[in-house]
Amino acid sequence: MFTKEFIEALEKRDVKKLRTIPKSDLHNHAILGGNLEYIENWIGRKIPKLTQRITSIEEMENWVNQHYLPYIKGTTGFEKAIEAAFVQAKEDGVVKLEMSIDVYFRHFYGGSAGKLIEVLKKLHKKYAPEVNFIPELGFNRSVSQDLLIEWFEPYLDYDYFKSVDLYGDELAQPASNFKQLYRIAKSNGFKLKAHVGEFGDAESIQKTVEILELDEVQHGISAVKSKSVMRFLRENNIQLNICPTSNYMLSRVEEIKKHPIRKLFDYGIKVTVNTDDVIVFQNGVSEEFLMLYEHGVFSAKELDVIRLNGLM
Repeated sequence: MFTKEFIEALEKRDVKKLRTIPKSDLHNHAILGGNLEYIENWIGRKIPKLTQRITSIEEMENWVNQHYLPYIKGTTGFEKAIEAAFVQAKEDGVVKLEMSIDVYFRHFYGGSAGKLIEVLKKLHKKYAPEVNFIPELGFNRSVSQDLLIEWFEPYLDYDYFKSVDLYGDELAQPASNFKQLYRIAKSNGFKLKAHVGEFGDAESIQKTVEILELDEVQHGISAVKSKSVMRFLRENNIQLNICPTSNYMLSRVEEIKKHPIRKLFDYGIKVTVNTDDVIVFQNGVSEEFLMLYEHGVFSAKELDVIRLNGLM
């Protein structure tokens, strides 16, 4: 599927052409996943760029709270942020989008999961109908399991969301605190994901996969520090949805050219390339692929294998 065109676009450093070639984005945080220029045109002003590397989720949240969230308040702001995310996906050639919608967001609509779903369907149809949008529910790891279950249960009346993700401060609570939540999700047919191995160690990845019975891991880059954990991921076919720019800007890797995605790929682990938070980190999926190519992390043919991984 467009293999020749993708390889040629990388070799020519043609980002415009790359944006026309089918790709996936399987690690995208909805309200932070949009096109910044689109939001700036809507608010009528420029938003300062995050130009210096930071070292924690807290620092990133501070930037978001100061420079972005004030403009997307309430239902109007929320819907504009989602609209911008669909625009970003469409303009970047993303044909498969697993975008995470926080389980709390139904409270923008009086607690109605049905109303939230209605809005998401409307925005998807209006701004990016050609994108295969696979809705995902996000659970904030700083919230108690009991409260997350309370927020989650109304969505179970609808066959709309297809996967779940545990995100936020990876060290806020142990994975075992969310075992019941994930059992409910699994029994209702959700694909199971969680953020782990971004700030935590390699062993935490295997432990979290086993406790929560994960199908995929968001980030998981610290697995590179343990051959036994990498072997576990490979043998259990656990896909890692990796976000290179995010890892670099959050100081999880020292240099792009030394990004652990290379070793993980060489070990036979299935990896994909994704954006995380386009609003913050300013790279679409096309730019992520081009950056990995320009820094010599992968050949163009290898990056095509990774691109196709995400489309399967």
